[in-house]
Amino acid sequence: MRTIEFKNKPRIISTGTVAGPKECAGIVGEYVDKRLTDDKFGESTYEKAECKMLTYAISKTIENAGVEEKDVDMLISGDLLNQIISASFSARDFDIPFLGVYSACSTMSEGMAIGAGFVNAGYADKIVSATGSHFSSAERQYRYPLELGNTRPPQSQWTVTGAGGVMIGREGSDIAITHATFGRVVDFGITDVNNMGAAMAPAACDTIRAHMKDTGRSVADYDLIVTGDLGALGSRILKDLTWEKGMDIQKNHVDCGEIIYKVVEKEFQGGSGAGCSAVVFNSYIMDKLKKRTLKRVLFVATGALLSTVSSGQGESIPCISHAVAIEVI
Repeated sequence: MRTIEFKNKPRIISTGTVAGPKECAGIVGEYVDKRLTDDKFGESTYEKAECKMLTYAISKTIENAGVEEKDVDMLISGDLLNQIISASFSARDFDIPFLGVYSACSTMSEGMAIGAGFVNAGYADKIVSATGSHFSSAERQYRYPLELGNTRPPQSQWTVTGAGGVMIGREGSDIAITHATFGRVVDFGITDVNNMGAAMAPAACDTIRAHMKDTGRSVADYDLIVTGDLGALGSRILKDLTWEKGMDIQKNHVDCGEIIYKVVEKEFQGGSGAGCSAVVFNSYIMDKLKKRTLKRVLFVATGALLSTVSSGQGESIPCISHAVAIEVI
């Protein structure tokens, strides 16, 4: 059993989001709290900009909840940079106990699952989970220095510049986290650091399958099954893999990476990065839940657990996916 049912139904009280100019030209532009016109957010480096975005998302989440910093019992956050420096440097600006986590691009759903667990058990009243990423910092973290001007292959995704946060509490809204399914590390044997969608799709399939088995639910029980950042290719692979396992997600599946940019064909495979699902879910998807256009969503963020060291040594890419079920009650 990999799924927890939260009997006390922790509520999503508020969210906070910020996104870069490229991202805001697409679907999330009208839903995020802050639309950047400068990728550096007024900072001297991309890493500092990433940290500032995450700090903003956390602050905005607290502000949108109508509470004060002292009312938040814990901050759960992580990012893609070495030693999760964006998260820990952001945390120093808040007088809140900090739990640093790392699950690559699935950090948003992992943080939500952990936060919901604390609230459900009565260990906390209010928790903020947040994450983010930046295209320029991620490129030199995982691939090549920007100055090299490398040609991007057609299978590559564009790391999202943005951050998102969510406050989870015992009460305060009618949108609840009812279940969390924790992923296993799955390795499909992909070694291409530019092909994240193909690497992560099997992990998403494994977690979706486990969730349905543990809960006794079917794909049709969800208005939407939204994956984190598989992109166009990864999304197609996921549909094939789930079909082989007897699950047809064609009608109610969407991928954050596939929809975030306005003109996907110019971005090859779409978006990726911890900020991808954090921005899309906490702005666009949450708006639909608030309006009751959607009433039951399975949020399945995905993460590639690689590093430049492992890739340089010829290792394949192990991946993970965590899922949370969100329902209007």
